[in-house]
Amino acid sequence: MKNYFDFSTRQTTYKQEFIGGLTTFLSMAYILVVNPIVLGESGMDKGAVFTATAITIILGSLLIGILSNYPIGIAPSMGLNSFFTYSVVIGMGIPWQTALTGVFVAGILFVILSVLKVREKIINVIPQDLKYAIAGGIGFFVAFIGLKNAKIIVGNEATFVSLGDFTSGPTVLALFGFIITSIMLVRGIRGGIFYGMVISSIVGMIFGIIDKPTAIIGNIPSLEPTFGVVFSELPNVFTPDLIIVIFTFLFVGFFDTAGTLIAVASQAGILKDNKIPNAGPALLSDASATVIGSVLGTSPTASLIESTAGIAAGARTGFSSIVISGFFFLALFFSPLLSVVTSEITAPALIIVGAMMVAEVRHIDWTKLDIAIPAFTTIIMMPLTFSVATGIALGFIMYPVTMLALGRHKEVHPIMYVLFVTFIAYFIYL
Repeated sequence: MKNYFDFSTRQTTYKQEFIGGLTTFLSMAYILVVNPIVLGESGMDKGAVFTATAITIILGSLLIGILSNYPIGIAPSMGLNSFFTYSVVIGMGIPWQTALTGVFVAGILFVILSVLKVREKIINVIPQDLKYAIAGGIGFFVAFIGLKNAKIIVGNEATFVSLGDFTSGPTVLALFGFIITSIMLVRGIRGGIFYGMVISSIVGMIFGIIDKPTAIIGNIPSLEPTFGVVFSELPNVFTPDLIIVIFTFLFVGFFDTAGTLIAVASQAGILKDNKIPNAGPALLSDASATVIGSVLGTSPTASLIESTAGIAAGARTGFSSIVISGFFFLALFFSPLLSVVTSEITAPALIIVGAMMVAEVRHIDWTKLDIAIPAFTTIIMMPLTFSVATGIALGFIMYPVTMLALGRHKEVHPIMYVLFVTFIAYFIYL
């Protein structure tokens, strides 16, 4: 097992991988609660979505761990599930069965692009400075999500954002978790992020901020209401509206996963010669998970940026992905315990992981404006648009512009020009 996952080269141990996988699981566990709620508003059966979500995470994480040796958890994207429900089903009036079939078609296209290595080729031609910008931008984005989930930062009509209520129990608990986790990490305690979550959960239950679980073991809901509906709806997906929907699933899913892979490879120290090792199998795993999830009954999947919490806790290989799968399998039976893992418990981990990832921007050559402007655009637009894919797209639009302005158009890979045109067309017809 150690040889297969290359423990010696990546300088890791079973304990390190276990704690890393457990930390990622805890950071992702909220998805089992949130995804059924979001998709339930589209008319889907919440119980079936719960089971479909768990099984999709189990299979997707196993695939990426075994095939590509990456410490990543694959799960339904929290952005795409909202798009599925509020834009496609509610906004456009498309039945959830037909929308789910659109996810299936997008997944099949993903698999084809992955097998042909189109996705891998695109990721590998991204300039090194932009890869650092993507990793740093995701860091700011993840930290912003953590601050928002903890209600440390809240919306404000006058100033857009402002400080939250520091007398609120959940916010105080999140601040406590942030401080205690920071102290442990500064003192060099491996797994400090995980221990911080455990301590915060206990403190939260003691002071009544978090409800104690009402039970330990629960029944597994049936998949019958959603399983296989995509096959009967296939003739209904070839309409102009559905084609736009499928393209959106493709676009956002493609660059969400690309961003996560770049960030994870960079943070774990396995990015080599500006290329991501085993990117092909990783992308194929992600694409396959989308197909599996759509058949079971859930929205498009993505390689989750929450995986960086596990990497910060020590995960370095695909063995931690197997650990993630194992815990989600157990979660099928112990679902009531997931109520303890609230947003204020996971928020400190996201803030700290963001701080770690932002360090990648130090490698960017800020003295050259032709690099600095596209890099800054990529970084700043991720949190401000609340989208990794949008930040990447805007940065990729600016990169050819600045290079052309200097007459260095020959240094830009042709694929970057194709992406330039594609992104502009996407924003025009979005």
